[in-house]
Amino acid sequence: MEARVKLFGHPVHQMLIVLPLGLLTGAVIFDAIHLITGSTTWSQISYWLIPVGVLSGLLAGIFGFADYLEIPTGTRAQRVGRLHGIGNIVVLVLFAVSWFLRESAMVRPTAIALVLSFSGGLLSMVTGWLGGELVDRLGVGVHDGANLNAPSSLKEGRAEARRRPRAA
Repeated sequence: MEARVKLFGHPVHQMLIVLPLGLLTGAVIFDAIHLITGSTTWSQISYWLIPVGVLSGLLAGIFGFADYLEIPTGTRAQRVGRLHGIGNIVVLVLFAVSWFLRESAMVRPTAIALVLSFSGGLLSMVTGWLGGELVDRLGVGVHDGANLNAPSSLKEGRAEARRRPRAA
């Protein structure tokens, strides 16, 4: 099933998710470094990574939702996509609340702010796996003619659907 929204032949959602995932993972890593070292520099970095990660996550989610609406109803892909989307909304809420709790304590986040950050990081690993399941296992967002010798997406025309050769 091909993605609904594409740029230069590639799904926009899959292009955008790397930014929030990297930013929010970075925030978790820097929160951990802050806890280990006690240095407030790391918590300040996390403080600024989180809102950009949440905002870019919302943008990626818009395109993900557009793709989700194209998944046929009653399929396993729709169930996995629903879990993936709802889980990512929870991830963004966890990080957003963590950020709001840090406003008065940017350099020394409260324990609950850190717990929310770490919880968001753990849940994002689950939702990331679900996203991988959608693409790699269920073929959501994959060009219908994808194959090992498909032409560049920048070339005109459609790729011909070919079966992979079976291993002997």
